[in-house]
Parts: sequence; structure tokens; C-alpha cells
Amino acid sequence: MALRKVSHVSEADHRIVTDAVAAAERDTDGEIVTIIAAQSDSYDDVALVWASLCAFLAMSIVALFPECFRALYDALRGGWGHQPTANEWLGIVLAFGAIKWIGVWLFLLWRPLRLFLTPRAIRAGRVRARAIDLFKVGTEAKTMGRTGVLLYVSLNEHRADIVADEAIAAKVAPEIWGDAMAALIERIRAGHPGEGMAEAVRQMGLVLAEHFPKSEGNPNELCDRLIEI
Repeated sequence: MALRKVSHVSEADHRIVTDAVAAAERDTDGEIVTIIAAQSDSYDDVALVWASLCAFLAMSIVALFPECFRALYDALRGGWGHQPTANEWLGIVLAFGAIKWIGVWLFLLWRPLRLFLTPRAIRAGRVRARAIDLFKVGTEAKTMGRTGVLLYVSLNEHRADIVADEAIAAKVAPEIWGDAMAALIERIRAGHPGEGMAEAVRQMGLVLAEHFPKSEGNPNELCDRLIEI
């Protein structure tokens, strides 16, 4: 049975973005690569931290209020059990912490909750790191003039990033891409990711045309089409 390809955007969005890249590159030696992803990281380590923190807090509460939990333990045994020794009580507390850890971990297998509990700064850092990794693989030093630039969108994190090759980074400060990012975010929030990426590409093309105008015989060295991962 053939596997169905998962698509983050429509075919129409693909055409809009691909056409925008081709149009932007007509006036510049710059090469724009566009990538869209559902999510940039699994955040397994975040789930691990939350599970460990909850388990620690649960055991700390038992340690702070031992008599309450001893009474509960005795009630669960019907009042007929012997009083646990110190070592037995330690084992009970550790088992309680382990159960708490497993419960939270299983709860956080639901990825939307895991993502929601991930601090914004961590999400931004992971998106940036993923963008840089993809840039190094598919864009960096792939053009003669080191004029490649990557537009990366990570949908679940609601984040995007632009990473430029050496020649572009030397002339264009990161904040110059602000108009492109603003146009992108505005349209994605409105539910139009293809239009957002296309407008961002158009804005990026204007910047590139100013600093790297089209030269005679410059080839199209990188793929124009929108890439989904």
C-alpha cells in the first residue's frame, strides 16, 4: 500500500510561492530557498524535564506532610496494616514519585500539550537551530557568489526565520528582513501561509536586488519550488 504524502499547504500555495521565488530572482543574483515544516523539534527533553519536576514536587509534598500521607496509606489498607519502617516508607515515596513521573510522561506524549508547555524562548531557539541546519545542508556555499538565502517556516511553533549566506550577511543586517517577516506573519495568522511566504519572498527580492542586482549570465543555481519537510 502506497504511503500518502502529508502536505502542510495546498498545491495552490506551492504554485504561489514557487512563482514568487522565480519572480524575485529575475532582478537579483540572490537565490531564495523556501522551506515549510510542521514542527522543528519533538521537545522530548522538555517532556523529560516536566515529568521529573512533577515527580520531584510530588515527593517533596509527601516529605513536607508525612503524617497526612501516612494516614492516607493506613486508610487505603483498611487500618489493618503495620506501620511501615523508615526504609519501607522511603520505598513507598520513591514508588509514588516514579508513578507520578510515568503518568506525566504519558500525558505529555500528546504533542500539542508538550509544545504548549515549552517556553517561547526554547521554541524560538529550536526553530532557529533547525533553520541553520537546513541552510547548511541545502543553501550555504551552493552558489558561486555565496548569495543564497533561506526562508524557513515552522507552523506548529508559529515561528519563521531567515538565514543568509556569507556575501548577503556581510551587506544585509538581520533587522533588514523585518518587513518580510512582518508580511509573512500577518498572512499566516490570517490562514494564508502561501500568500504570506510569497509576500515575504517578494520583500526579500527587493532587498537582494538592491545589494545584488542581476548580472549577465547568472544561472539559477538553487531550486525555486517550495520544499515541505
